[in-house]
Amino acid sequence: MRAPFSELPVVFDGVTVAAGAVTILDNLTLEFTPGAPTLLIGPNGSGKTTLLRLAMGLLAPSRGRISWGGRENAAPLKRAIVFQRPTMLRRSAGANIRYALRAAGVPRAERARRCGELLELVGLEALADRAARKLSGGEQQRLALARALARDPAVLFLDEPTASLDPTATKAVEDVIREVGQRNIKVVMATHDLGEARRLAGDIVMLHRGRVVEAAAASAFFDAPQTAAARAFLAGELLV
Repeated sequence: MRAPFSELPVVFDGVTVAAGAVTILDNLTLEFTPGAPTLLIGPNGSGKTTLLRLAMGLLAPSRGRISWGGRENAAPLKRAIVFQRPTMLRRSAGANIRYALRAAGVPRAERARRCGELLELVGLEALADRAARKLSGGEQQRLALARALARDPAVLFLDEPTASLDPTATKAVEDVIREVGQRNIKVVMATHDLGEARRLAGDIVMLHRGRVVEAAAASAFFDAPQTAAARAFLAGELLV
């Protein structure tokens, strides 16, 4: 599970994304480096999902450059992403992971062992034979994490993976994310939940209106935010 940091740092250099007359991200300069999880926060529509899609390579910027480990236009061989509502294949939980392992080029002889390891990591070993679409929302999200980890990624992007989960399911997902972070896999995660950001973040990037409002170590951000927008957001005020 220990992946080399071949994809890092992920560097955004003056990145803008526009859709017609609407600017979604505006001249973004940012860097994701090895280390503890980076949590992306900000109001709805601030650009968090777009940033993750760019970082994964699913979307090209309108202007500016993105590089991975010093390379531009790099194939996402060691990147993985999990969305808020992942799609489950019409097969068992274990077969979902075996499919991901096959797609990642893992040799057939290693797939059963790797599948077992991933099921254990996400706490689904007892549900290996259950249809993936019969799993609860939290179980499906953990299965989606296992599928993403089948790629043996150096960096894992997560788009609000606990947004629709109850507290018990949220804790189970967060426990997996902590374990992933301890395996030298960089986690970059968007969340709407400030409590979750406090629990998981090594550093914080706050977005508003497509721009970085503040980027800092989590302790510094929560204890002494430097911008009026960050202070207002932490106080629960609406940012418009």
